[in-house]
Amino acid sequence: MILTLSAVALFGLLTFLLLRGRSVGPLAALAVFLFGFFTADTGAADAIRAVLSALANAADNLS
Repeated sequence: MILTLSAVALFGLLTFLLLRGRSVGPLAALAVFLFGFFTADTGAADAIRAVLSALANAADNLS
C-alpha cells in the first residue's frame, strides 16, 4: 500500500511539474491520465501491478 501511494505521489508530482513547465499540454496530460485510468480497469492491471511489485522487490534487494 505504501508503494502504491508513493507511486501516485511521484507521478502526480511529475505531472504537475511537466504541466507547470509547459513541457506537456493539458490535453496530453488528460489523455495519459485517461489511458491509465482505463488500463487499470482491464485485465492488464494485475500484470502491471505484478511487474511493478517485482521491480520494487528487486530494488529492495540491491543494497
